[in-house]
Amino acid sequence: MAQVQYYGTGRRKNSVARVRLVPGDGKILVNGRSIEDYFNFETLRTILKQPLAATETEGRYDVLVNVAGGGFTGQAGAIRHGVARALLKADPEYRAVLKRGGFLTRDPRMKERKKYGLKGARRAPQFSKR
Repeated sequence: MAQVQYYGTGRRKNSVARVRLVPGDGKILVNGRSIEDYFNFETLRTILKQPLAATETEGRYDVLVNVAGGGFTGQAGAIRHGVARALLKADPEYRAVLKRGGFLTRDPRMKERKKYGLKGARRAPQFSKR
């Protein structure tokens, strides 16, 4: 018998997370490793669990994640976005709660590209009159 699964894709900065929710006892695996092994900081683990806490579904689903690109903070944000989208597929009733928490909104802030003639995105070469 095929087990029911809910998918969600989350993005933040340069990170892309493919999230799969499977009914279970609340295990979270990120790239095949436990959440404690993958994220060293408690704040990042908390960010990741926010949509589950908001919808009171923390012990009901196993969260299986493949995430690539960016740094730890961007990856945690991408996973949060993906978990929220997957929860929405699991039960459309969660939409109001997730929307109010801001978990369904994709954070548009990206690194600005470097421009020619400048040393960074906006940093100009040092100016001297003489």
